[in-house]
Amino acid sequence: MIVAIDGPAGAGKSTVARKLAERLGFSYLDTGAMYRALTWLAMREALPLAEGDAIGELARRHPVVFDEAGRVFIDNCDVSSAIRQSRIDRMVPVVARHHEVREVMRERQRELGHQGNVVIEGRDIGTVVAPDAEVKIYLHADPGIRAARRQAERPDIGPDALATDLRTRDASDRVRMQPAEDAELIDTTDLEVDDVVSRIEELIRTRSLAKS
Repeated sequence: MIVAIDGPAGAGKSTVARKLAERLGFSYLDTGAMYRALTWLAMREALPLAEGDAIGELARRHPVVFDEAGRVFIDNCDVSSAIRQSRIDRMVPVVARHHEVREVMRERQRELGHQGNVVIEGRDIGTVVAPDAEVKIYLHADPGIRAARRQAERPDIGPDALATDLRTRDASDRVRMQPAEDAELIDTTDLEVDDVVSRIEELIRTRSLAKS
């Protein structure tokens, strides 16, 4: 089974997806980490981030790998911590917007997504990467709450800079960040993580019973 969780930054995708995967005993695929890892590698190699062809070819030569503990590897390097640095935050949107990069990444995401039961989170999972996912979720929340959550995750970035970053990301993602027609929309503004996870678990049970 594939559970697809989409939504904007700060909506709770990563936290919810990780906890849901733990409860279900599923694998967890953080597609955002894949773009971060590629950005890290491109910066290490001093490649021009504005050149989509070169970055796309780099992605094809160095597929991102996740181990059983959820650590992220690229070019045989464990980059799990390095990709969370603010310098990566700033440059990921530049890398992710390239069509050549997205095609390679989506191909890799589909490959990883069909290796068993998995929770995949991102921005276009239910619409593009895994349109055949059995369960599709779209999380959203009040912009102020989203900014506060991001601030808690990244105290090294000032609140004004974070708010600007969220607006920039939302504008960049607007075209591809749309809920799938059959996605369940959940507003996480006033919900705890466990509440969101339980709601998705119930939806999965309902869908599974309907199929049996």
